[in-house]
Amino acid sequence: MHLLKKVRLFLLLAAIASLLLAAGTLLAPDRPAPSFAETKSDYRPSESWLLDRNGEVVAVKRVDDKTRRLDWVGLDEVSPAMQEWLLLSEDKRFYRHGGTDWLALASGGVSYLRHFIDGSRPRGASTLTMQLAGFLDPSLAPANSKRTLAQKWRQIVAARAIEKRWSKQQILETYLNLASFRGELNGIHAASFALFGVHPSALNRPQALLLAALLKGPTATPERAANRACALIRAAQQPGDTTCDELHALARLTLETGNRHIVQESIAPHLAQKLLLQPGVRLASTLDANLQRHAMRALHEHLMTLDERHVKDGSIVVIDNRSGDVLAYVGSSGELSDAPNVDGAAALRQAGSTLKPFLYGMALQGRQLTAASVLDDSPIQLNTPMGLYIPQNYDRDFKGAVSVRTALASSLNVPAVRALGLVGVDNFVRTLRTYGLDSLTGDGEHYGFSLALGGVDVRLVELTNAYRALANRGVWRPLRFTAAERGAKPRQLISPQAAFIVASILSDKTARAMTFGLENPLATRVWTAVKTGTSKDMRDNWCIGFSIHYTVGVWVGNFNGEPMHDVSGVSGAAPVWREMMDYLHAHDGSAPPTKPDGVTALQTRFTPAIESPRTEWFLAGTETAEIRLVAANDAGRLPQARILYPTGGTVIGMDPDIPSGHQRVQLSAKDAEQVKWLMDGNGIGEGADIGWTPTGGRHRLVLTDAEGKELDAVSFEVRGALP
Repeated sequence: MHLLKKVRLFLLLAAIASLLLAAGTLLAPDRPAPSFAETKSDYRPSESWLLDRNGEVVAVKRVDDKTRRLDWVGLDEVSPAMQEWLLLSEDKRFYRHGGTDWLALASGGVSYLRHFIDGSRPRGASTLTMQLAGFLDPSLAPANSKRTLAQKWRQIVAARAIEKRWSKQQILETYLNLASFRGELNGIHAASFALFGVHPSALNRPQALLLAALLKGPTATPERAANRACALIRAAQQPGDTTCDELHALARLTLETGNRHIVQESIAPHLAQKLLLQPGVRLASTLDANLQRHAMRALHEHLMTLDERHVKDGSIVVIDNRSGDVLAYVGSSGELSDAPNVDGAAALRQAGSTLKPFLYGMALQGRQLTAASVLDDSPIQLNTPMGLYIPQNYDRDFKGAVSVRTALASSLNVPAVRALGLVGVDNFVRTLRTYGLDSLTGDGEHYGFSLALGGVDVRLVELTNAYRALANRGVWRPLRFTAAERGAKPRQLISPQAAFIVASILSDKTARAMTFGLENPLATRVWTAVKTGTSKDMRDNWCIGFSIHYTVGVWVGNFNGEPMHDVSGVSGAAPVWREMMDYLHAHDGSAPPTKPDGVTALQTRFTPAIESPRTEWFLAGTETAEIRLVAANDAGRLPQARILYPTGGTVIGMDPDIPSGHQRVQLSAKDAEQVKWLMDGNGIGEGADIGWTPTGGRHRLVLTDAEGKELDAVSFEVRGALP
C-alpha cells in the first residue's frame, strides 16, 4: 500500500510537470539563453597579466576583489576523475536527459512534500544544466538560499533551452568554469590551484572527490566536507584506493589554510599595479623580461653589500633612447625592503645634484657660459626668505677658480649656485617642468637657490626620461610603457649644440677626477655620460646616465626616509648603474655622439693655469682661445688665501648655559701659509686654523700675509656672549 501511494504521488507530480511544461512560455526566463561562444567570450578572470615585449608573462595582478577566477579551462584540461565525481555528485543521468531529470525532480518533489509533513530535509533535484542556467541568469538564483516554485520552473525552461543550443561537453565545461567551490574561489581552475596547488588536469581522485563534495556546501567545515566525500565513495559502489581517513586528513590540510597555493610570481609588480586596471586583460608592455630580471638581481646583490650602511631600498629604470620604450622598471628591492609594495621609481625623492646638467644646459644655450668659462668655487652666503643659504661641496672643501666643465663633471655646488644666479631661479623652474618634472609645483621664490643643488622632490622615472632628452640632442618625448601607446609630439627643449656639450662634459673622465678620481664605477668600457646625486642628510642617492642607445636611472635609499651611513654617489647607486650599462652593451658598443653643426672645437688655455690646456667644444661664436682671469692685485694673480669660516654675514649664537670664556669659535682659511688674523684691527693669531674666544657684537675679520697685506675680509655677528 505504501508503494502504491508513492506511485500515485509520482504520477500526480508528472502530470503537473506536463501541464507546466505546456505553459512554459508564460514562465520563460527574463532573457534567452546565451550561446556557449558568447558565455566563454564574456568570461573574465579576476586576474590580469602583464606581458613583456616578447609575450612572456612578467606580472600578474588580481583586479577583481569580489571573486577569484583564473583562466578558462577546456574540458580536456580537467582530469577525468574530476568529471567522474562531479557527475556522480550532481547529475548521475547528465548524458541521458534534455536538461531536466524528471526522476530526480519527482523524487525531489516527494522530499519537498515530506519536508512540510515531517520536517525532514528536502533533497535538491537540479541538474547541472539547471544550475548552469542559474549561473547565466541572476534572476533564476535563489534569494536567501530559497528558490520559489516559479523560479524553479523558469530554471527548468532555461535549462531545456540551453540543451537545445549547447552540446553536453560545452555544458559540462562551462559549469566547471563558473561553479563556486569555496569562499571566493570560482571555477575549477582557481579551486584546484588555491586548494591543492595543481592545474585541473592534474587533480587526483581524492582531490577531485573533495572538490565535488564542496559543490553541495562551499562553506562546509573540513569534517563535513570530508563526510560528503566519503558518502560519494559509498554511492559509487566501486572499490578504490581512497579511504575516508585520507579524505579527512586532506580536508583538514587544505580547507583550514585558505588560498595558500595561488602564489603568482611577478617580476614587474609595480608596473603591473600602474597599468593593469581591468580584470581579464593581457597587456603587452615594452619591458624586456631578461633585462628586468638582471636589473632586479643587480640591485639585490649590490644592496646586500650595503647592508651595514643602512641601505634597504632601490629602484631602476631603463629606457630605449630612440623609441622611449621602458625596458626595465624595478620599483623596489623586494624582500630586502620593509615596504616592498612602495614604487620607488614613481615615488618623490630629493633630487640632489642630478638637476645640474639641465641648469648648465640652460646657461650654455643662453650663451651666458661656455664649457671653458670660469666660476669661483669659494664660500658664498646668500640671503633667502628662509634665512641665510650657505652651500657646501660634498667633500666640504672649495676648489677656487674652476671651469664649467670641471664644475659640472665634478659636481661642485657653489659654481652651480652661481650659474643659477645667471639663468634665474624662475626660468630654471619653468625649464625643469618642460622636461617632464611635474612635481615642481612652486615658483622660484619657493625653491630659492637650493634648486641648483636639487633641493626639490622628483620621480626617478621622470628624471631618467629628462636625461634621455639630453641623449636625444635636447628633444623630449614621453615614455612608452605599452606596445599600443603612441608617442606625443616631440619638444625641442635645448639646442642640439648645447645638449651635445653637456653630454661631452658628463662623459669626461678627466673632468670628474677632481671629485671622483679616475677609477670609479662611472668609468664604463663604452661611451657613456653620467651624473650622480646625493640629497642632504644622505637620504637619497642617484646615478643617472646614458649611452648612445639607452638611458639608465638608479636610486638607492630608504623608503622610510632614514639616512644612509657613509654612502656616496659612487658607492651607492653608481655600481648598479655601471652593471646595467655593461649588461646592455655586452654585445654592442656605444660610440660618442657626432658633433652637430654649430659646434666648434678650439684649443683653449687658462691664464693663470688653473687647468691644463685642452681642446674644448664651443657654440659657434663663443669660442675663446685663452681664458684670462682678471686679478685683484697688481701681480696679475688671484689672492690664494681666503677665509673659509666664518663667511660674510654669519650670525654666531653662543650657548647661554656655558660661560662665554669657555666657548671657542674655530676660524679657518684656505691656501693659507704664513698668514695673520686681525679681529677688529687687533691681531689674534697666525696660521690656517686658529681658535678664538668670541665676544658679543659685530666684528670685522681680516686675513693678511706676513707683511700685513690684506688677503680677505668678512663681517659677522656674535649673539648671546658678553661684549
